[in-house]
Amino acid sequence: MSGPVLPGSVVGVLGSGQLGRMFAIAARRMGYRVHTFSPDSDTPTGQVADEEVMAPYEDLDAVREFASRVSLVTFEFENVPSATAAAAAEKAIVRPEGGILHTTQNRLREKTFLSENGFPLAPYRAVRGLGDLQLAIDELGCPAILKTAGYGYDGKGQVRISNPEAAMPALAAMNGAEAVLEQRIDFEMELSIVAVRALNGHFAWYGPIRNEHYKGILDVSAAPSGVPPELSEQAVEIARGVCETLGLVGVLCVEFFLTRDERLLINELAPRPHNSGHLTFDACLTSQFEQQLRAVCGLPLGSTELLRPAAMANLLGDLWNGGEPDWEAACSYPEVKLHIYGKTEARLGRKMGHITVLADTVGEALDVALRARGALVGRPERN
Repeated sequence: MSGPVLPGSVVGVLGSGQLGRMFAIAARRMGYRVHTFSPDSDTPTGQVADEEVMAPYEDLDAVREFASRVSLVTFEFENVPSATAAAAAEKAIVRPEGGILHTTQNRLREKTFLSENGFPLAPYRAVRGLGDLQLAIDELGCPAILKTAGYGYDGKGQVRISNPEAAMPALAAMNGAEAVLEQRIDFEMELSIVAVRALNGHFAWYGPIRNEHYKGILDVSAAPSGVPPELSEQAVEIARGVCETLGLVGVLCVEFFLTRDERLLINELAPRPHNSGHLTFDACLTSQFEQQLRAVCGLPLGSTELLRPAAMANLLGDLWNGGEPDWEAACSYPEVKLHIYGKTEARLGRKMGHITVLADTVGEALDVALRARGALVGRPERN
């Protein structure tokens, strides 16, 4: 198909979580129809899509049938099997293309790509057995972090190694999976650039966005980040370089460590909208989800202007431990924008929703977001 995929067309989404839900909201607002494909039913995306298809990603005939009924296929998470993306590409345009997902869904492939193309990242070593791990510890030192090469997110599949004696139990925790040992970085802060690259090569970005994690899961994000302009410009240019080298059409989040000596090191890539960019849904002229739609459909990109300082606080399943959270208490803060994802079961560590707050300063936005989240369970937020 030549030319842009215009409103009125059907866009297919592989995956059905909260990212797909917010993408579908943006797409339907612009007049597109949305179909979603995943192994589950009554999903966050399916609840707002025009059609929800439930089938395993490995059912390639079902994937082909799904793709034959849409104009374009995109992704809401990167852990879609390569064969699934290839099957979809037989019947429809697929953006970003499957090779990009193949690179970024595996830490070793991703880090090899970044290293070979001269992008800055923390020292790492591939680990395929105890000998590899012991040699890697000798070379990188301790503390270090051992991570599964594939399918890790939100702190899952990661073990900290504080001394060489911890190598054996850390490797056992990988359950025989290929892994990567990363040197632990003493960083000042974590930042992300949510970038977007259009079909014609036009590049736009949000951020930098400042992020804080708790127990390996993103806890709060805020913008503006407060980093000096020269570091902001450097982060944007690194993100631009990654997008162009990948040949990306769509959205890419580049997560950075900012070291105490003011070096930017890439931590991870995500070739789709990202949790740290959720605040753009309320705080920017064009959200990351609308930008994903515009980019993959071949439309001009929208403005990324930040309307006011903003903060986002994740709502995890832990908040449901004592029963249904007190939504009235949280919404008593007039600045709060509440997003609930429609997941049917609240579990510890599971992302169930988020709160976004806009204010005159980023500090005020963070303060209100944390107080509102604490009000959900009738307690002050953690320090």
